[in-house]
Amino acid sequence: YLVEPAMTREQCETALRRGAGFVREVVAKGCNVLGLGEKGIGNTGSASLITHLLTGEPLETCVGRGTGLDDAGLAHKRALMQKALDRANLPADADVMTVLTEFGGFEIVMMVGANLAAAEAGVTILGDGVIATSALLAAARIEPHVLDYVVFCHASAEAGHAVQLRALNAEPLLNIGMRLGEGTGAMVAYPLLRAATAFMNEMASFESAG
Repeated sequence: YLVEPAMTREQCETALRRGAGFVREVVAKGCNVLGLGEKGIGNTGSASLITHLLTGEPLETCVGRGTGLDDAGLAHKRALMQKALDRANLPADADVMTVLTEFGGFEIVMMVGANLAAAEAGVTILGDGVIATSALLAAARIEPHVLDYVVFCHASAEAGHAVQLRALNAEPLLNIGMRLGEGTGAMVAYPLLRAATAFMNEMASFESAG
């Protein structure tokens, strides 16, 4: 995205459909809760650009250290992100599909499609870290009711995540300093959801216990 859009509009739409397709497959097999993660290097850059453009927050507050950059590395990363923004020259009200097409990546767009399909199916979505939440930001811009199905699992130490959570008016279950993505925050919080449903469904009341 420093020299051209990350993908074509057609590729972006294909990635949305593929992500939605994976969710529909697992829902058809009985899945009722979805935790999304990603595995990649460099995608905190994409997430930062998406966050900046969809929230209007300053770029520098959306760009974090990713895989452990030092101060010089962080300054360089912010300069590259600004260069990407200057190249794309998007208007402040750019639509979400244009933002995704310009800055990617395919894994983020597929998570957008997965979130949309999960909400459509009434599946609980476990919100993870900064990259997965950039996909939630985009999905909520397409269909705001997606957020009705999300449990935000943790507050990442990555800078842009606080921006995202504020924009989504989200209160995560956990704040334990995690900064890795890959769905780990969702998996750490998952037992809390299991416990909560057990309390709701199985705990005796004063009446039932006599």
